[in-house]
Amino acid sequence: MTYTSSKVIELGSTAFRQPNADSHCKYLHGYQLKAELTFGCKKLNNNNWVFDFGGLKQLKEIFNNQFDHTTVISVLDPDLDTFKDLQDKNIIQLRILDTGVGIEKFAEWVFKTADTYIEEATEGRVWVDSVTVFEHGNNFASCHKSAKAETTLVNEEGTKTNDAEQEEVNKDNASESDQTPQDTHNPRAAQVGNRVTPGKGNWFAGTTWGD
Repeated sequence: MTYTSSKVIELGSTAFRQPNADSHCKYLHGYQLKAELTFGCKKLNNNNWVFDFGGLKQLKEIFNNQFDHTTVISVLDPDLDTFKDLQDKNIIQLRILDTGVGIEKFAEWVFKTADTYIEEATEGRVWVDSVTVFEHGNNFASCHKSAKAETTLVNEEGTKTNDAEQEEVNKDNASESDQTPQDTHNPRAAQVGNRVTPGKGNWFAGTTWGD
């Protein structure tokens, strides 16, 4: 059995742009971003909670430091030097992401940061199952933890089995009929990048202000 619980966290007022877009998204614009984080576990804590939301204070500060009253720019932005100059003149608070910008990439950043934080805070008991970042009520993007769903099936004898058990049954049946066993394994979805944020000593890896 798996339990989940969710929390909505305000990220902050953030400006960014997509310089290669064929629309007004190429211009600097901003939103009041918020994120919905869903946590998962197989064993509840002694209060019967997935996670004590009171323990998210430091994580919220990390999010606000990244997104509140900041300008978030891709390291590949062709005008990056201009934004750095504005930072030097104390006109903007610049955050540079080496994986790109946009709510999909912001969801990825929040997911990686939160998953590392939660894993350390709970010694692996809890994980981040998904993150959804909202620009506003109509625009949002999500990032999910890779997992192979365990589906309950009913075989010909009426016995309930999960995916793994049914796979073995299928292989046995194929072997008995002198057929080449079929690989019924469903590949896991790709992990969200390979630049997972390190431990608490380096929460802000990948940003110039965190170096």
